[in-house]
Amino acid sequence: MSAPSIHWFRLDLRLADNPALRAAIERGGPVVPVFTWATEEEGDWPPGGASKWWLHQSLAKLDAQLRAAGSRLVIRRGPTLESLRALAKETGAAAVFWNRRHEPAVIARDAKVKEALGSDGFAAESFNAALLHEPWTIQNQSNKPFQVFTPFWRHCLAKPDPAEPLPAPKNILSPSKWPKSLALGELELESKLNWSDGLRAAWHPGEVGATANLSRFLAKAFDDYTDHRNRPDVTGTSRLSPHLHFGEISPCQVWHGLRRLASKRGLPVEQWRGSQFLAELGWREFAHHLLFHFPHTPAEPLRADFKKFPWRKDAAWLRAWQVGRTGYPIVDAGMRELWATGWMHNRVRMIAASFLVKDLLLPWQEGARWFWDTLVDADLANNTLGWQWTAGCGADAAPYFRVFNPTSQGEKFDPQGDYVRKWCPELAKLPAEWIHQPDKAPTEILRVAGVKPGHNYPQPIVNHAIAREVALAAFARLKGGAK
Repeated sequence: MSAPSIHWFRLDLRLADNPALRAAIERGGPVVPVFTWATEEEGDWPPGGASKWWLHQSLAKLDAQLRAAGSRLVIRRGPTLESLRALAKETGAAAVFWNRRHEPAVIARDAKVKEALGSDGFAAESFNAALLHEPWTIQNQSNKPFQVFTPFWRHCLAKPDPAEPLPAPKNILSPSKWPKSLALGELELESKLNWSDGLRAAWHPGEVGATANLSRFLAKAFDDYTDHRNRPDVTGTSRLSPHLHFGEISPCQVWHGLRRLASKRGLPVEQWRGSQFLAELGWREFAHHLLFHFPHTPAEPLRADFKKFPWRKDAAWLRAWQVGRTGYPIVDAGMRELWATGWMHNRVRMIAASFLVKDLLLPWQEGARWFWDTLVDADLANNTLGWQWTAGCGADAAPYFRVFNPTSQGEKFDPQGDYVRKWCPELAKLPAEWIHQPDKAPTEILRVAGVKPGHNYPQPIVNHAIAREVALAAFARLKGGAK
């Protein structure tokens, strides 16, 4: 029998479509699945509070799946190289397999691990399990990285379809003696804050939950996604983002799930390949493409001129935004949803982000840090792309003069106010006509609804019309439009 192999789990917490796990099994011999916890190796972006909560649940579900297949998950605390070396010595393993990640600090760490393991005489091999196309395989006609989404995605769509997803192994050969493992609770991933209760009610982490979420969404992916994806008052999005981030489902599984559904419905290839939902998967690819080629962007603007932008410092305004007390209902509802559930609808993310960087002129990095700690789908590539896009300082960014009006955005995408009523219950009795601008509602309407602006609901912390002009003037000076 071959010597054991180690499968090093990271953000690939699934058994199906896991090429590194499949390679370990096909090598022959026992397989030792391991997860190592070494946050100091994540650079400046170790997992935030909401991410750690999700990780705890996902690891528990993964261990249960492994045990059903005759295996189990070994948990170790880093440093990673020392942990892998120690585990190999304990088990007699001769090979280590893992799936690649694309964050700058992790790439550097993995390169060192691979080189060291190779020098030690181990077979060390990594695989792609997180993206349809790895970043270095996509280049423009000048052999440079794309910085605009449309030609990037067009280029991706011109490439061959990704391979069919691998099935989950039914049985995994175990070592004759299991090495020691930490108990999952020893990693202390679960916060004692009350907001974890809201996360628990809103989500079902793990591969089974991811597959169920995909099936739920695919049932209507071609029916109302284009119309409903911008509506926070309805369940119109896939809500797959945390599952994709933690690797509980792969983008290839999503791609081929959509393809099979289109085939079942008799839809032409051009329709499903050109669908809005598949394009959203493309934006995820684009985000990782940018992070790989421009590794400084989680902390610094891609467009260097934005380093000179005159951002403000105002702790009170930042805190009001974080806790949903800005006086703009759609913004406040989004920030409260984020705190309660670890998630925020994408349209509302854009509105809330625009309010922070353009109405309040607070640095986009402050928003990125807050989202990083509170989002269950906090992904360095997606988070960086989203915030730089909103601030106007990244690739394919929103024009600097695009400033979301939080009132009109609320009226357009939450027309009856149902989303605001859910997350800002103090406004629940206001009629739809006034729920997005309670500060302008007639006195009698406010009295009947029990709303007291400035008391049980805040007055707007800034006047949007004035804030917009201030922001545009600042951006114009940066662009050389004013002297």
